[in-house]
Amino acid sequence: MTVTATPRPTGHPGYSQTFDRVPESARAARRLVRTALSAWHQDDLIDDALNVMTELVSNAVDHGRLPSIRVLVSRPSDGWIRLGVVDRSRVMPELRTDSNGDQIRGRGLFLVDALSDRWGTDLHRWGKTVWAELKVEVER
Repeated sequence: MTVTATPRPTGHPGYSQTFDRVPESARAARRLVRTALSAWHQDDLIDDALNVMTELVSNAVDHGRLPSIRVLVSRPSDGWIRLGVVDRSRVMPELRTDSNGDQIRGRGLFLVDALSDRWGTDLHRWGKTVWAELKVEVER
């Protein structure tokens, strides 16, 4: 699989890669996140970003329709890092705030909400991107 790095107006490249829609893709997605954050000297955000990406990929694996997903890591501005996963389902993610009984699954977006500064979903004609952003401490 090819990793794409695209120049951005912020001067930081955006990273993206297409993966099979299988649970094992979370490991490769975490590797992409670690590479990007290391390149941007944002090592203090790596642990939270890895956990967020794991949950975003897990949701896409569970709810996507086609056999692949696309993982995105970008810097929309100097102050933010955006992690996203694109899938071909238009079903909106749902943040569960209940305990969900004894079930282990179903609390991923609760973790995304807790670890990121903001998150959301962009609907497309053919699917959606679920994203989360982490605030970067900008040096002055």
